[in-house]
Amino acid sequence: MKKIIISYCIALITTSAFSQTFNSKKLDSLFALLEKNSKYMGSIAISENGKTIYTKSIGFDDLTSAKKSSLNTKYRIGSISKTFTASLILKAVEENKINLNQTIDKYFPTVKNAKTITIGNLLNHRSGIHDFTNDDDYLKWNTQYQSRAKMIERISAGTIVFEPDTKGQYSNSNYILLSYILEDLYKKSYGEILSLKITKPLHLKNTYLGGKINLNNNECYSYTLEGKWNKESETDASIPLGAGAVVSNPTDLNLFYENLFAGKVVSTEHLNQMKTIKDKFGMGLLEFPYYERKSYGHTGGIDGFRSVAGYFPNEKLALALTSNGMGYDNNNIMLCALNSYFNKPFVMPVFSNVAVTPAILDSYSGTYGSLQIPLKISISQKNNILIAQATGQPSFPLEATATNAFKFDAAGIVLEFNSEKKEMTLKQGGKDYLFTKE
Repeated sequence: MKKIIISYCIALITTSAFSQTFNSKKLDSLFALLEKNSKYMGSIAISENGKTIYTKSIGFDDLTSAKKSSLNTKYRIGSISKTFTASLILKAVEENKINLNQTIDKYFPTVKNAKTITIGNLLNHRSGIHDFTNDDDYLKWNTQYQSRAKMIERISAGTIVFEPDTKGQYSNSNYILLSYILEDLYKKSYGEILSLKITKPLHLKNTYLGGKINLNNNECYSYTLEGKWNKESETDASIPLGAGAVVSNPTDLNLFYENLFAGKVVSTEHLNQMKTIKDKFGMGLLEFPYYERKSYGHTGGIDGFRSVAGYFPNEKLALALTSNGMGYDNNNIMLCALNSYFNKPFVMPVFSNVAVTPAILDSYSGTYGSLQIPLKISISQKNNILIAQATGQPSFPLEATATNAFKFDAAGIVLEFNSEKKEMTLKQGGKDYLFTKE
């Protein structure tokens, strides 16, 4: 899924404090508030030293049948799949089936720069291969089965973003190709390899390569919030494979990361390579700072699913959050969880219900551009709800906090309008961006 404005990384300020007393009541209060206001659907699990110390699940697997979610609910975890794929590639290295410095032309001769792009470049997003999810027509075919040949054709057709190993830039295409390489190496499907090499040895009973969503298997549909929950379409699992098609739940994700950092998935040497961050990317891992501490993990987003998982090696603390409906930022929930663990304050959200007349909403409608960022945002109204849509991204609803101020909690976005000056200010991540109506 395309992401320009919306970001799911944890990036906090620095200080020092520590407590091993977990304040579960604080996190309970947040989830109760989110559930009461129908702002979130999902599950969380927190473990310390390999022991689960907190779990919670709210929302529904299926709104039509009112099937409530539970701790057994399984979610599409999107790009957290990449940590599994990177681990599988490094296990193949340890089995002398492949090496990180070999180029990919043997496998994908039609991919541009294949003779200079290495396996390692794919792993840490330094290949320069374009991300097919950014193609203008992606959302027109993402729900349909795509063959391996067709996906390679789509990836090969893209322009080179940069020369290999000159910079880092996230691309789902890298991990699609890694998935195909694994299948070639082991002469098995990606799902079989994942089961054989990781999920069965670690007893991850709720983790596997997904397919068509099956409610009878405790899987769930995903939803977007636009005044009410609307069911999302399903990306066909043939497309993302090891880049984003894995299904799991928070307790399994914690168990996976605990074993990974205990050296039970790949060697310590290869784990250190996964953790080495260059231009924001490791090999299947991202770094998430929390005050003076740091965790390693990944975020995920596919259709209406959003997830984040992280592990603090020094504290042996694992947290995973999976969602199938998000009207409140995952980052804030993780912050509440961490603050509850490390004994820090957390300000509970206030969900307002400010009524704004259709005439005022109409006055804000239009297309806005900014000199600060190369992005245009279209504003419109639907059923008396203001809707925003950034270039190449899905639309998202805005909640009024004042007659001229609106927010989108799922991404920590605030938009403030000055209709007289035909201006709009976007506030996100502590920064302000001025937009002017065209």
